[in-house]
Amino acid sequence: MKAELIFSGSELLQGRVLNTHAQYLGRRLFQSDIEVGWHVTVGDNLAHLKQAVRQALERADLVLITGGLGPTTDDLTKDAVAEVLGLQMVLDEKSLADIKDLFAKRGMSMPESNTRQAIFPVGATILPNKRGTAPGALIEKANKIIALLPGPPHEMSAMFEDTLLPMLLERLVSGTAIRHKVFKLSGISESAVQDLLKDLDGQVNPGITYLAKPGEIQVRVAAHAASAEQAEKMVAELSEKVQSQLEEHIYGYDGEAVEQVVARLLLQKGMFISTAESCTGGLIGARLTDLPGSSGYFMGGVIAYSNELKQSILGVAPELLEQHGAVSEETAIAMAEGVRKLTGTSLGLAVTGIAGPDGATTTKPRGLVYIALAAADGTTCRKFQFPGERFAVRRGTVNAALSMVNQYLKVR
Repeated sequence: MKAELIFSGSELLQGRVLNTHAQYLGRRLFQSDIEVGWHVTVGDNLAHLKQAVRQALERADLVLITGGLGPTTDDLTKDAVAEVLGLQMVLDEKSLADIKDLFAKRGMSMPESNTRQAIFPVGATILPNKRGTAPGALIEKANKIIALLPGPPHEMSAMFEDTLLPMLLERLVSGTAIRHKVFKLSGISESAVQDLLKDLDGQVNPGITYLAKPGEIQVRVAAHAASAEQAEKMVAELSEKVQSQLEEHIYGYDGEAVEQVVARLLLQKGMFISTAESCTGGLIGARLTDLPGSSGYFMGGVIAYSNELKQSILGVAPELLEQHGAVSEETAIAMAEGVRKLTGTSLGLAVTGIAGPDGATTTKPRGLVYIALAAADGTTCRKFQFPGERFAVRRGTVNAALSMVNQYLKVR
């Protein structure tokens, strides 16, 4: 099933609203093995919207449109689809009753204009909206599927997950199973990854694809077969080879974030961690505390950007800084051990490096980072050379640091 996404709304074209739908739907359809071939954004213009729908029907099996389902005259999505398909518009009494009931629960009477939201092309399957007044719709004609979703993100995502996605998965071609595994890497460039996997590239089924993000490379192994068991076997066989080639750079798999894994392991083992951050400026602590219940494993952190704070708070010796510099294995180790001693935690995690663009030298280039982990059974430190600009270096450092914690906890 090939899909095209159409995003309706002049506010998107004008940059007044960020189009988060593109990222969300692209990711969720990809995870469901539905290939997205095109994104189109259209303003509140009936002729332009009709043209976009016609074009999408020529090249995609699934056309998913967001926005334009409201009660005002510039909400034109259903009108455009009905005209392109040659369908009449009819009132759905149940949808109208549901909208009136929603207003009644809010202690309000329904404005007459909201009746528009209960009018749909003939034959449409109505998708209920549990969070708003605009129902969605699914229309099937000539082996094509057109799905209409509301514009507000919280309404759109709930309708997609609860109603539309299960319906789409039921309509996928039977007899074909698609399986995939995603490897998440840090501390390596996309070209370097491809060099490591050059003997495995070129295969179609199973095959390998790459995605470069700031501070992260994703390697996706995918296969399709007549059965789920066969597809899974094909993915497993190729994934084993990928794993062996990329082991030292892998920090996570599929949809789970590394901080979720670390949090779970810390809680299971009854351990606490503290952080000492220089170049990341608190990003590691932020990732660890993004999760609910983080007070059960995270004690706190020190952002020691200056040498003065490294000395006065973390206890890094002045002569060590003078001899080796702030960006060094020795300093990273001293920071990790210092924050562990300061907070009394099981683990002390420290990072120091050069995120750029300033501060680099010939011997200490941009992207050079040292990450140290201190524990009761000793301290380890690793040297990294992260590619990319400042944002990518900092993001890569966080991923690699949390990966070091994950690797330590898995064997303890």
